[in-house]
Amino acid sequence: MGKQVWRVVVAGGAAAVFTAVAAVPAGAAEGGVSFTRVQVNGGKPIVIGVSKEVAVPASFRMATTHKWKFPAVFLYRSGSGDRLWHAIETSDCIKVSSGICDFNETMYFDPSVWDMRNSEAGAWKVGAEVYFKGGGGDVDDKGLTVHVKRNSRLTVNASPEPVPKGRTITVTGKVTRANWETRKYASYGGRLVSLQFKPAGTTSYTTVKKVYANGSGNLRTTVKASKTGTWRWVYYGNTTTGPSRSSGDNVVVK
Repeated sequence: MGKQVWRVVVAGGAAAVFTAVAAVPAGAAEGGVSFTRVQVNGGKPIVIGVSKEVAVPASFRMATTHKWKFPAVFLYRSGSGDRLWHAIETSDCIKVSSGICDFNETMYFDPSVWDMRNSEAGAWKVGAEVYFKGGGGDVDDKGLTVHVKRNSRLTVNASPEPVPKGRTITVTGKVTRANWETRKYASYGGRLVSLQFKPAGTTSYTTVKKVYANGSGNLRTTVKASKTGTWRWVYYGNTTTGPSRSSGDNVVVK
């Protein structure tokens, strides 16, 4: 089936408000429509940086006898007018049976083009809606939560390289996080980050220790050089910030 982009948002990260369907009631089929099988991003958090468009897949099933237009699922907080997305692309009806359609949808977020607020990071509810030809419509709260997160980044440097066995290796790095309002990455201080090591000739990392970043997001710790291998930092994220890991820095131990 073909796809159509049917709604584009003005700056500010909030959708255009349609007065015909203003509330987001609990439950389903409040207005003669049933939405089921709702999924957004496979249940995973949506992580957004500062420059790249993020395309988020969604899908749902709609059953109704009304003549309809513009069915979609969306993210909201206090009401249907407080939404988060920049554009939505929906498929045509994938007919299941009479009056029942499946839809595939993509939500597009592009912080390099559209304004986003840092306060928009966190939990969002999932709603579903449709508008009826001739006026009116239906909108339902689907009882789902999706976390939208600011992307994080990590750097690493292990030195000296090479190093005699038994000597001290100093591992440094920095934690930064996307600032949607400045469209740049900024220091993310106070984070608990794991230092991991992968011995040469192996494929998996093991956590060696955990270190708190200072107020400027800088990481620094020391370890004893025992064998050649690769060092990296890993941050597991939180409710408003996505996880990240640095590239690996190989150190030869002589």
